[in-house]
Amino acid sequence: MRLRKFGKLAFCLFEKLMSAPDDGPLQTQATGETVMRYHLCWKHRDLDGVMALYHPEIEYNDFFQNRTLGLDDLREYVRLSMPRAPDEALEHSDRIRLDGNTAFIQYQVTLRGGQGLVSFRASEAITVRDGLIWRVNEYASLVHESASNKAPGGQRPAVSRLGLSPRQLSFMAEDLQQYFQCQQPYLDPELDLQRVARECGYSRNQISYLLNQVLGQSFYRYVNQARLQHVLTALDNAVPPLRIDELAFAAGFNSLSAFYSCFRQRTGLSPKAYAKQISLRARAQDSP
Repeated sequence: MRLRKFGKLAFCLFEKLMSAPDDGPLQTQATGETVMRYHLCWKHRDLDGVMALYHPEIEYNDFFQNRTLGLDDLREYVRLSMPRAPDEALEHSDRIRLDGNTAFIQYQVTLRGGQGLVSFRASEAITVRDGLIWRVNEYASLVHESASNKAPGGQRPAVSRLGLSPRQLSFMAEDLQQYFQCQQPYLDPELDLQRVARECGYSRNQISYLLNQVLGQSFYRYVNQARLQHVLTALDNAVPPLRIDELAFAAGFNSLSAFYSCFRQRTGLSPKAYAKQISLRARAQDSP
């Protein structure tokens, strides 16, 4: 154990690992069988088969859309997410990795959207209970079509070289999210990857892998998205006149050009146009 090197968050990870149910080889084998059936149902576009593998108490966390779904909501969600047309596809980019009652899968899905084909790179940490899928943490990012970037010469994937298990990746993502929500480190314009890794209790390489390969975004994009969400929340609660530039600097942005670019990508509007919409809504609400 390397617990001496880890901080408080890593100790929480250790407690979760120790409190997990049966994690022996039999559990790992059973998890593998369930997840393989799940994978094949997706591959063969078997909606009923996928639904049959969900636990009655399933909790499906889609961090890309910031949604948590239960069993009643999942059928329509899966139907919309499942490739159907001949030019749509779901391709796994790595083998299924197993650790006790947890599995980790990576894949790319291509679906037809309003503007043509759209591809997402996704990772899922899946927890199995009673032979059924009880928890799914899905991390996805929108990607452009590109050539496959398989590791050369049969090199082991980075997740293996970094000593990370599927369950650790899931806990790392939760720890990082909780750290940003509770401590709001993004408010510091000088925030860097080394500090985030240190305060979360992981190595710089582990956090870098989590961001780039699992969550599908760079460190600075992750931080700026947190800053932008802070600004949007402040705007929703602010009283006109709105001083968006001041809110941006207070949220940790050290460049207005970076803020404007991030803002437009997220909302489709300029900050000025967004503020105008808020002011118009406020006036409409105040009107008799």
